[in-house]
Amino acid sequence: MQNRVALIGIIIENTDSIERLNHILSEYSQHIIGRMGIPYHEKGINIISITVDAPQNVTSALSGKIGSLQGITAKTIYASDKK
Repeated sequence: MQNRVALIGIIIENTDSIERLNHILSEYSQHIIGRMGIPYHEKGINIISITVDAPQNVTSALSGKIGSLQGITAKTIYASDKK
């Protein structure tokens, strides 16, 4: 299966889930090409963007695992698969 570049946007509202989130991200580290985190203290949330280069089923599995964590929301957007 061909790799696609995607961006996973993550909103963390429950910091109790951060340890599990980091564990999941380390499981997929071979596909992660960039990560940026922004604490938004005024709103009491954290925002993370993860850029991946992976087959679409791997990206979907990663996003699904992240989104299943309590107090964490994840949404994925894909780059076009044009060359």
